[in-house]
Amino acid sequence: MNKRLKNILRVMAVFITLLSVYIFSPWEYALYYLTPLPDNVQQELNNFIDEDVDGVIVYVDRKGVEPRYYTSGVDNREQHSPIRPNALFKIGSIAKLYDAAAITKLAGEGKLSLDRYLSDYLPFTKGRIENADSITIRMLVQHRSGIPNYTDHPSFHWGELNIDVMELVLDQEADFAPGADYAYSNSNYLLLAKIITAITGAPHGEYIKQTLLSPLGLKRTFFSINDVDKEEMMSGYHLGYEDDLRHLKHGYVSSAKEVAVFLRALNEGTFFTEKEQEIYASLYPYNHTGWVLGYQSIARYHPEEDMVVIQFVSTTGNDLVMLTKILYDRVVEILRST
Repeated sequence: MNKRLKNILRVMAVFITLLSVYIFSPWEYALYYLTPLPDNVQQELNNFIDEDVDGVIVYVDRKGVEPRYYTSGVDNREQHSPIRPNALFKIGSIAKLYDAAAITKLAGEGKLSLDRYLSDYLPFTKGRIENADSITIRMLVQHRSGIPNYTDHPSFHWGELNIDVMELVLDQEADFAPGADYAYSNSNYLLLAKIITAITGAPHGEYIKQTLLSPLGLKRTFFSINDVDKEEMMSGYHLGYEDDLRHLKHGYVSSAKEVAVFLRALNEGTFFTEKEQEIYASLYPYNHTGWVLGYQSIARYHPEEDMVVIQFVSTTGNDLVMLTKILYDRVVEILRST
């Protein structure tokens, strides 16, 4: 990409972001967005913490440069303890990158066909999930199945520990015919995890650990908070509530460094064969964001700088998703200028 086109695209990105901030967010966020960038990432994080945020971790892995952590805020409100850079964190939907990579590996190994149907691998879904016999695995991965998102179900609550989310997936009317549209749905990935288990005969996390994590030497990525010492976890909070939310069961847990190692490997195709790399490239994105109650995250690889930037923020609520995105974009701009 030539320099002129790159600059045009960056101006367009700034315009779109500013328009979004102006239309959808409090005016204070627009002021924050327009504030001149400080000279360094650390000062930017310190400024961000003043926006009612508890804690933030940024991990930067730029090729040829020693990886670096930046942190600000507190790890725990009650204890006022400082941020631990390598603390464990709930990564939310960033986990979908791991699941999509696992599906890719199974397809590459010939253990799964992306064009076979949901009911072929999970027979119990026939008659319980509308169109189960015409929803392909590819549609599940790409959020084109039409299966409603269980986190949008009236009976779902982020703070409920004992809810059986599969009951919120079964016997629901489809949002659209398979392949006819796109709608992000956590239900798709709940079913993909069950498919991985059905094919491998072991918990889906075990296959991910063996094929993706262990080859990279990753030992601090877990599939449930039940597998970790909660004292190793960063506390998470929601605006308006004092409770520490780290005890809630909300999917995968990892450190910023381990997410960065995985993301670089994913983008470089480290754990894929050439065939598998082609499959993944046609199947799912290489970057992702994550949100669960008390925790929001962004994981992106920036090819022009050959740089991975991971951002963890330990507060949710109101319009903090937009504010967190603004922070990420500003941090990247600072990194690009240094």
